[in-house]
Amino acid sequence: MAINMAVSSNKSDDAITDINLTPLVDVCLVLVIIFMAVAPFAVQSGIKVLQSKAGVQVGKVSASESVQIKLSKDGRISVNGVDVPAGDFPFKIAQALAKSRDKFVIVKADEKNKVGEVVELLDGAKQAGALKMALMKN
Repeated sequence: MAINMAVSSNKSDDAITDINLTPLVDVCLVLVIIFMAVAPFAVQSGIKVLQSKAGVQVGKVSASESVQIKLSKDGRISVNGVDVPAGDFPFKIAQALAKSRDKFVIVKADEKNKVGEVVELLDGAKQAGALKMALMKN
């Protein structure tokens, strides 16, 4: 028994002249949807830092009315010039802010300090009730 495997000669040998764009459009739409879903996560929140200029400005809080937090190079914390252990910082900053009229905190840090340490101080001050904060470098 022989199997006849004849190839049909009815098919056209013409080249494909049109391109199917449907898969391309599908892929593009999927990419657009993915980018739209991911875009809100790409926005990073942060702290807006304005660089100050030398000189006295009218209406600004004076240094005596503010609470000053200093972070030294070796990691020691002081509130209004008094050294404070890290464990007592939340209590001491809350006491200092209770005496402050404007609830304004100035954080002074050295360039050598880690950003995380400074952020922890800012976070602690905010939790203690600070309404306004400023950053200064030593």
